[in-house]
Amino acid sequence: MSTSDNPDDRLHGNLGVAGVVFLVLAAVAPLTGIIVIGGIGIAVGAGGGTPVMFLLATAVFLLFAAGYAQLARKLVNAGGFYAYVVRGLGRTAGIVAAFVAMVGYNCFVAGAVGTSGFFTSMVVADVFGLSLPWWVWSLISVAGVWLLTRGGIDVSAKVLGVALVLEVSILLVLDVAILVTTGYSLEAFRPEIFLSGSAGLGLLFAANAFVGFEATGLFGEEARDPKRTIPRATYVAIVFIGIFAAVTTWAIVSALGVRQAGDAAREHLAAGDLVFTISADYLGTGLTDVMRLLLVVSLFAALLALHNSATRYLYALGRTGVLPRALARTRRRNGAPVAASTAQLAFATLVAMAYAIAGLDPIANLVAAFTGIGTLGIVVLQALAATAIVVHFRRARDPRLLTTFVLPAAGGLGLWTVTALAFGNFPQLAGSESPVVALLPWLLPIAVAAAVAVAFWLRSAKPAVWQALDQDLDRIAGR
Repeated sequence: MSTSDNPDDRLHGNLGVAGVVFLVLAAVAPLTGIIVIGGIGIAVGAGGGTPVMFLLATAVFLLFAAGYAQLARKLVNAGGFYAYVVRGLGRTAGIVAAFVAMVGYNCFVAGAVGTSGFFTSMVVADVFGLSLPWWVWSLISVAGVWLLTRGGIDVSAKVLGVALVLEVSILLVLDVAILVTTGYSLEAFRPEIFLSGSAGLGLLFAANAFVGFEATGLFGEEARDPKRTIPRATYVAIVFIGIFAAVTTWAIVSALGVRQAGDAAREHLAAGDLVFTISADYLGTGLTDVMRLLLVVSLFAALLALHNSATRYLYALGRTGVLPRALARTRRRNGAPVAASTAQLAFATLVAMAYAIAGLDPIANLVAAFTGIGTLGIVVLQALAATAIVVHFRRARDPRLLTTFVLPAAGGLGLWTVTALAFGNFPQLAGSESPVVALLPWLLPIAVAAAVAVAFWLRSAKPAVWQALDQDLDRIAGR
């Protein structure tokens, strides 16, 4: 099937609230989040008080969502938070946000390629006895993602919906088994428990579990009635992530013993098998093997969803001319952004294969470096968007002070706090003490400097493109 620019160069789709939620929650990857982020958060963060950290993070993101929902009703654009920053803080800041987003999402996808390949190799070898190098499974995952994205966003949403139901179901079974067998301890909510460990790290890892929710705005052009769909999907995604993670980590720390949870989790930190060990105790080896297989499904779903998000930033910047316009080419049949998709997967694959050829460990090197900087970039993007939303509505003198100033400003303060925690604790966030990994946060100031240089160049050398940054927002928002 040939590809060409659609006549109105917009993306097309028929996503409802459920479809957008599936796309976003798949990027969040609940099963992966609980096994990896939840386990680390209990071990090095708030210990038995980890459920409280998830509830606190939920409150921060809901405060942010109050203003986000108001702007989403006015602005529909595939550029997501980049578009919001253009509207609130101007074109130069918007290009900065776009570059931060590109660094964040593209690095995250490269890390996800390595994560998917490594764990698929390990699980398939353990369960089926088939041993293949991690990079073979990475290539298979990339091929699957490329084929699904060519089918359009509606196909991706259906696949991700099935994956999400499966991975959530196995965790709910574990939650119920712990509730029936052991019960949940209210001790987890006592201040001396959730403040006894490292509450700052606990909040950081809890907020890390929400990375991906911000993608709701990226799918506005592909949604039915986006001015209703996107705000609703955002609230649903935040509440689901927060409550589900809080309940499941509550079950886990109750199974471990609330006061002993941190020490017990640290014993499993190197192997990363805390949740699998608890599952074997409460569900048996059969369902635990199912959980291992669903981890593979969860990782593939996260790769697909994160790729969809990264692609839409490349597409939006190609459409306005900030990046080569060839990136805005879409598939004639369904409007899928195939050029941006192919470019994004090519980058991620080249990075992963470079690590494979060099013989470097995918988890200790590839995943630690690229997932760490990816997470940091997305957290910074969230904080920039929060600031832009508040500034936009204050400049417009919007009379709805509660939803356009008080609540989003409080949420923005929370997000900047998380950003500071992420910079200050980057080795723990990345899961590596490597001095090279510790230097990676400097990529973001470099990206900011490059973005400012590009902005000055566009304003002087390509004034039409510079003006189009605002015009594109107004044109698409007027759909």
